[in-house]
Amino acid sequence: MDGGDIAGLIAAGVFAILVALIAVPLLKLGKVFDQTTIAIREATDGVTPILNETTTTIREANKQLARVDTITGNVAEISGNASALVALFAASVGGPLIKIAGFSAAVRAGIAGLRGAERAAKSGKSRTK
Repeated sequence: MDGGDIAGLIAAGVFAILVALIAVPLLKLGKVFDQTTIAIREATDGVTPILNETTTTIREANKQLARVDTITGNVAEISGNASALVALFAASVGGPLIKIAGFSAAVRAGIAGLRGAERAAKSGKSRTK
């Protein structure tokens, strides 16, 4: 064996050590990829039922919102009818009530005026005596 063969053997040994050192991280990296694949499968298996339940929940929520929308429309119609009824009542009964109130105020004022005149007349008679 000459110097070139020995240098070749040393280079081959160093290369084998280098390959062994690089192989260890590559094997660990392969295990990491395997664990990642397993985690993704488990997440996928867990997400599918959640998505199905979410879809069902959203469908039911949309049905309830449609019912609420119908109820809200009915309430709006009822409040409109009540407003119209109040306006009709105010127009049909309010005017006569205002007239009656004005008449009763005038009668009270007239009666008070008559009583005031009677008192004035009585006090005038008592002064003359």
